[in-house]
This record gives sequence, structure tokens and C-alpha cells, in this order.
Amino acid sequence: MPSPGRGLLEPGERVLLIDPKERRYLIRLEAGGRFQTHSGILEHDDVIGGPAGVEVQARQPGGPEGAGRWFLVLRPTLADLVVKMPRGAQVIYPKDLGAILMAADLFPGARVLEAGVGSGALSMAALRAGCEVVGYELREDFAATARANVAALLGPEAAYRVEERDVYEGIDLTDLDRILLDLPEPWRVLPHAEKALEPGGILLAYLPTINQTAELRAGLEHGAFSGAETIEVLQRSWHIEGRSVRPDHRMVAHTGFLTTARRVLRRAR
Repeated sequence: MPSPGRGLLEPGERVLLIDPKERRYLIRLEAGGRFQTHSGILEHDDVIGGPAGVEVQARQPGGPEGAGRWFLVLRPTLADLVVKMPRGAQVIYPKDLGAILMAADLFPGARVLEAGVGSGALSMAALRAGCEVVGYELREDFAATARANVAALLGPEAAYRVEERDVYEGIDLTDLDRILLDLPEPWRVLPHAEKALEPGGILLAYLPTINQTAELRAGLEHGAFSGAETIEVLQRSWHIEGRSVRPDHRMVAHTGFLTTARRVLRRAR
């Protein structure tokens, strides 16, 4: 699996451009390419062959020398890509992806089933953690978007396969280490997950409402699972400028509930 880019920037790489007002633009570098804004044209060739982390000036056609806006050029993080990548379905946002990596204990070589791949954000995070991921996705357009987004980040050789099928009807895989669910009725998957997960394996479900979450928790109580936990992640940034230090007025609050449980083998009682 490719590691994050190092060295000088090359054609085909995606870069993040940040202007003085902190506006962000994600572009793919092409020899001879141009990024046009109302305040100037940034030539891709002025970026290609240079390092990341520097400022490059756009050129203002017909204007005086040095009149164009400056852009900071960076390699995008996974969080940048998730927010700005092409999407069909709503993505799982970075604050939840980080929590999922820990709550599901994703590790290199883990055999993972992801059901409801959407635009591939969770797939990308799991693959970056070194997992081998098979996705079940009912919608052909979502499956195609996820494949394209994963290939754009990790290349066509990533340990990733998406099957267009309904996980509610069954899981053909066995000896799975983890099952990740992002779909409306995950409790319908529990009988299949019991057969597909290794003992000790983790099931994680991402749900937007507490009513859905309660339904899932009720299902987990009657199956071969133990240690169910539910959390949500709230992210609040802070304004820090000189002696003015306070929480920002806006925050990324509720996006979804994360529920985890372990597949167990219960002794006869």
C-alpha cells in the first residue's frame, strides 16, 4: 500500500491550495495545467517539481508583476480528502473516522467487511490502517464512487473489493476480524454477523438516530455478542488570538452514534 507522498511534488498528485482567507481548493497536478481564480491563474508547472509546504503566487493576466494572490501548497491529509472528495452518499466525517479506528481496533492485516460503503471514506481509513476490506453496497453508483475514491488515494492495487449486494440477505465471508455497518437497520445483519465473525471479533455500527441505536442494542442483547457500548463524538474548536481565548461559537456536534460489541462463544447454562 502506498505511503503518504514524500519528496518533490509530481504530476498526478493531488495538492491542497490554501489562500490568505483560509479558503481551500483540492486540485490534481497536471503538466501545463492551470488553476484559475478571480484573483489570478496558478500554473501547475510552478508547483510541480517543488516541495510541499511553500507559497506559490498566482499570476494576474494584464496586471502588474507580483499582483496575484499567494497560495500555500500542501499535500492533503486523509481528512482533507474525505471532506472534499467526490461523493454520492453522505460521508462519515473525520471526527468519527478517528473514533472508529480506535473503537473497532482496526489493525494491519485485519479482514474487514464494510456494509454500506457510501462514498468510501471509511474504506479509505480502514485501508490506510492496513486492513483488507471487502465492501457490500446495494447501489451501483455508490459502489462505483467508492472504488474510484479509493483508487485515487491508494492506487488500483489496494486490498479492496466492493460487491454490489444486500448484506441483509447474508454474508458469504467467514473468519472476519471486523464488521463495519453504515446502514439503516443493522440489527437485521446480526444473525449473519454471528456466523461470519471470528470469536472475539468486533462489530461496529454507525447510526444517525438514537431510536435506531436502541433497536440495535436490543438486538445485541439477544445474540452472540457481549460488551456493547455506544458513544457519540462532539468536536469543539477554540478561538485563540492573543489574550482572547474562548471556545468557538460553532462546533461540529452530533453526526452519528457509534455502537460496538464483541462476538463471543457463550458456555451452556
